[in-house]
Amino acid sequence: MDDIPKIISVDDHVIEPPHVWQDRLPARYRDTGPRIERHPLGEMTFVGGKFSHQPGTEGPPCDWWHYEDKLIPHTRLAAAVGFDRDDVKITAITYEEMRRGCWDPAARIADMDANWTEAQMCFPSFPRFCGQTFLEADDRELAKLCVEAYNDWMVEEWCGDTDGRLIPLCIIPLWDAQLAAAEVRRNAARGVRAVCFSEIPPYLGLPSIHSGEWDPFFEACAETSTVVCMHIGSSSKMPSTSGDAPPAVGSTLTFGNAMSSMVDFLMSGVLVRYPDLTLCYSEGQIGWIPYILERADKVWEENRGWNGVYGVIPEPPSTYYERQIYGCFFDDEHGLSRDSLKRIKVENICFETDYPHSDSTWPHSKETAHKLMGHLEPDEIRKLVRGNAIRMLSLDCAP
Repeated sequence: MDDIPKIISVDDHVIEPPHVWQDRLPARYRDTGPRIERHPLGEMTFVGGKFSHQPGTEGPPCDWWHYEDKLIPHTRLAAAVGFDRDDVKITAITYEEMRRGCWDPAARIADMDANWTEAQMCFPSFPRFCGQTFLEADDRELAKLCVEAYNDWMVEEWCGDTDGRLIPLCIIPLWDAQLAAAEVRRNAARGVRAVCFSEIPPYLGLPSIHSGEWDPFFEACAETSTVVCMHIGSSSKMPSTSGDAPPAVGSTLTFGNAMSSMVDFLMSGVLVRYPDLTLCYSEGQIGWIPYILERADKVWEENRGWNGVYGVIPEPPSTYYERQIYGCFFDDEHGLSRDSLKRIKVENICFETDYPHSDSTWPHSKETAHKLMGHLEPDEIRKLVRGNAIRMLSLDCAP
């Protein structure tokens, strides 16, 4: 398997260590800002696409984030590496029980070395995939400070001493597009080229991308070459079918919001107005993209009399996908078939290892890449496992 170049993964996760906010918030906020407490886990369920949890007086110990009046537990699903598949369950976990690479950068680098990975970019955990935790907070001044503290920790501590092997990914104050734009520019000035955003903002009670309200944020991202990264679940609403559907239903349908979001952007005019804006869909897989591009182009053309976008979108929607959008995968045989690649283009796809989540291919990501890509040409493989990520994120790495 020497034909697989070193991997650059664009979707992994960090479990924030307990000190992130306590070390960085003003003293007056340390009793209400994020901090870790240990309590027994009373009950936790994941049914109908929704997590439900509460502490108890008995049961396994659990490390909980305490922020304002909220308690949010650490779970084995989010720190699954090192556990047998049969033991990855919806249950409590403490920092001592986690693999150290979940939260320690030096240990993460060692685990990357064990997984044929040169570099990786990590989404947040406690703030959730685009910082929704701080959007939902009562104290907006504290929330803004928490966003800034997270980004400072991400740049200076998590990524700071890794010689570029950990790639910074920042969050924004979701409640104010002007503040979001300022935070993008603040971080871009120190070399950050990626920011988290919600796949479907109205699910969070925020304006849609059609409203124009997000234009200051999009403009800042386009001007600074900051990639807008949208992870499945970044709308706090996972696809499911009913309130009593088992977790397997939602897990199978995780791509659904990414699919809806991509159509939203293709039909919004945002990519027309900001031709330098780049989007990246994380952990949504790619097998669905060929059909969506086909369908979007047909709706644009055949329903032009009433579709509401024919004058707004001057070119077929697939034009903007090819120019400005990346899809990501960790294990998608259908998406990497020759027929699929004809439509979605090798140049528009990036590889991910999803460490330390339950879907992660660690420590066998090289073997997974070989299984998925063995039928491709060497130059195509190189683009998928590292070259496209380097281009997308403007990384200082050998292609």
